[in-house]
Amino acid sequence: MNSYSTFNQPHFRRPAAGAQAEVSLRPATRVVSSDSLFRGSYEIGIEHHGAMYRLKITRQGKLILNK
Repeated sequence: MNSYSTFNQPHFRRPAAGAQAEVSLRPATRVVSSDSLFRGSYEIGIEHHGAMYRLKITRQGKLILNK
C-alpha cells in the first residue's frame, strides 16, 4: 500500500436552469496516512517557512497542530 494517494475528480457547480454544468478540475490533493507520518510515535515536528510546528495524536486519536 502506498503511503499516499491522490484524488483528481471534477467538481461540479449546480447549473442555472437550462444551462450546462461547469466542470473545474482542481490539482490533485496528496493524501498521506498518519501511520506513515508518525511511524509509531505520537508527535512529529513540521518545519514550515522557517517556523517549527508540532503535530500530536491525542489520547482520543485526534490530531492537534501547535506552533
